[in-house]
Amino acid sequence: MSKGFKKVIISVLCLLVILGLFFGGRLLVDRARYRQIISEIEIRTPNLTNIQDGTFTGYFDAILVSANVDVTVEEHRVTDIVINNHHHGRDSAVAAETIIVDVVEYQSLEVDTVSGATNSSLVILKAIQLALGSGME
Repeated sequence: MSKGFKKVIISVLCLLVILGLFFGGRLLVDRARYRQIISEIEIRTPNLTNIQDGTFTGYFDAILVSANVDVTVEEHRVTDIVINNHHHGRDSAVAAETIIVDVVEYQSLEVDTVSGATNSSLVILKAIQLALGSGME
C-alpha cells in the first residue's frame, strides 16, 4: 500500500468520524429538546362558546413529532377535525390520530392519550388547541 493511499484512507476515516460525531451530537440535542417540549405541553380546552364558526388551522412542532390540523366549528361545537400532516418517527404513532374521534365526541381536548403513542397524541391535541385558539371571537 502506498503512502498516498494510506493518507486518503486515514483522511476518509477521520471525515467519517467527524461526521458521525456531528450528527450523533445533533441527534442527542434534538432528543433532549424534544423531551423538554413534550414535558411542557399543557392541554386546555378553550371555552367553545367563544369560538366563531369556521375552519381553523393549527400547527405544533415538537422537533421529532409535529402535527398540522384543520378544526371545523359550527354553532360552538367541534364538528370535524382533519389531520393534514402528522410527522412522527414510529409506526405506532399513527394510532394517535384516532384521538380526534374522542375530541369531537366529548367536545373536549382533555381526553385520554393513545397508549403507545402518547407524545404524538399530545402534539395532535396541542395543534387542535392552537387551531381553536385562532377562532376565538
